[in-house]
Amino acid sequence: MVVPVGKMITEKDNLFMKMACDLACENVGQGGGPFGTVIVRDGEVIAAAGNTVTIDCDPTAHAVMNAIRRACSLTRDYKLDGCVAYCSCEPCPMCLSALYWAGVSRIYYGNAADDAGRVNKGYSFICKELEKPHLDRAIPCIHIQGATAHEAFDKWEAKKGRIEY
Repeated sequence: MVVPVGKMITEKDNLFMKMACDLACENVGQGGGPFGTVIVRDGEVIAAAGNTVTIDCDPTAHAVMNAIRRACSLTRDYKLDGCVAYCSCEPCPMCLSALYWAGVSRIYYGNAADDAGRVNKGYSFICKELEKPHLDRAIPCIHIQGATAHEAFDKWEAKKGRIEY
């Protein structure tokens, strides 16, 4: 079912998006990247974070990733069912995947992916790389068939009481 975009955006959505964008601006002043994310459940902010890639020397410390980590830590759950993410910029492939893994119900974003190229050349490069066949990428991805990697999956499938995710 396609819902008209105008009917999907409320005043509260605009308020939370402004919070994410304000956080992105504040983050620049604190030495971080120009990205902010706010995670909301039932109209309440449960986590907010900026990009700390260069501060933490961690390429995964995007605002979305940091906010997910905080939200999951605070809720003591690896799932963020019923949560909505407000991102100052369209999530990169890593962050989008993490939001899917976390199970958020909706993602709102400010700047588009094309805008991100102004401040981070890697964003569009990675998107283009993911479209290429594995061996044609700048960092080739090579499948080693017959590896013993299946053993861990076999153990997982046989494990009693495992928590599915």
